[in-house]
Amino acid sequence: MRRTNIAALCSVMLAGCAHAGSSTPLPAELSPNVVSPQADDHVLYSFKGHPSGATPTGLTAFQGAFYGTAADGGTHTFGSVFVRNSSGVRMLYDFKGGKDGAEPEGALVALDGNLYGTTGYGGASGDGTVFEVSTAGVERVIYSFKGGTDGATPILGTLVVANGTLDGTTSAGGDSKCQIHGSAGCGIVFSVTTFGTEKVLHRFAGKRDGASPVGSLIDVNGALYGTTAFGGAYGSGSVFKISAGALQTLYSFKGYPDGAVPYAGVVNHDGTLYGTTALGGAYDDSGTVFALSNAGTERVLHSFKGYPDGAVPYDRLTDVDGVLYGTTQYGGDSKQGCGRGVAGCGIIFSVTTSGQEEVLYKFKGTPDGANPWSSLILERPKLYGTTVSGGAKSEGSIFSFALPGVKTR
Repeated sequence: MRRTNIAALCSVMLAGCAHAGSSTPLPAELSPNVVSPQADDHVLYSFKGHPSGATPTGLTAFQGAFYGTAADGGTHTFGSVFVRNSSGVRMLYDFKGGKDGAEPEGALVALDGNLYGTTGYGGASGDGTVFEVSTAGVERVIYSFKGGTDGATPILGTLVVANGTLDGTTSAGGDSKCQIHGSAGCGIVFSVTTFGTEKVLHRFAGKRDGASPVGSLIDVNGALYGTTAFGGAYGSGSVFKISAGALQTLYSFKGYPDGAVPYAGVVNHDGTLYGTTALGGAYDDSGTVFALSNAGTERVLHSFKGYPDGAVPYDRLTDVDGVLYGTTQYGGDSKQGCGRGVAGCGIIFSVTTSGQEEVLYKFKGTPDGANPWSSLILERPKLYGTTVSGGAKSEGSIFSFALPGVKTR
């Protein structure tokens, strides 16, 4: 199940994050460098678990509303697709855990009027699906992974539309000779049509090419770019490029001081790739923000310290007018405990391309939410996102955050 897979990864990751301070859940105060939440930040929805869903992991703006996935909860407890519009939040589709899929993760993508996503489990073979859901809530499985050479367990990696097909990654499956952290196979990059024809673009071998691609892909001029959480030349993950059917490893992480476990994928800004590593960096494995040139030269823009600036950035950065915005799952307030013995419930941060970082908001757990995993989306002049826990019922939340000085165009 997803919980076992993610828990195993988190146990590896969090071993380096426990330094961040006390885990006693005490009321947090905003430090002077944090934008006050009273006027600009508010909870749009707190998930209740059953029957409304829990653990939301992504948002997509589509046709005047927000659509997203909740990995847990729902009527059948296998997760749901939800919509948030002017009338509030309602569950659009509840997964049953069988052939229709189970435990959807990551943001949805729009293509030809419908939304597409992945479930980490369920499907015909239990190894996950690519699914379609209409705005009326009709779900259709596009493809069921078989767990062998075609891949298994597409977790967290949001699909990308490239040349009319849906491209993505699975964290396991592919090459049965490759095993990492107990997985059967080290994952694949795939392409699938809306009619269900799947093509494997690359099977990871766990060596220089990397292993466990879980972050989202991006399409830049017909080439796909992404990250692997593990593998690479030093075992700490990689950034890769797929062009004309061939994979090229652009960079292999070493852990210190450049970062490790690049869980989130990358974004492209003016020909440079920017991303985060969940671990590694200069300060006790709290993670980094990095820049990578086309020639493969990496530069650390910021190393997180846990306190006061955050730890474990999980998902992709958001580029707003040349400034990069993101979240960390932990860190922030050293007096606040939000799970697994790591201090702090996470933060919203910004970092310039020259490396100037600013903490914009520190989550408190209740009522605003805790442990943001998913990337932020911009609907000017606000950013929107989700937390996987916290909120009024401790099942996660949808939040908004107004950015001062952001253009409304």
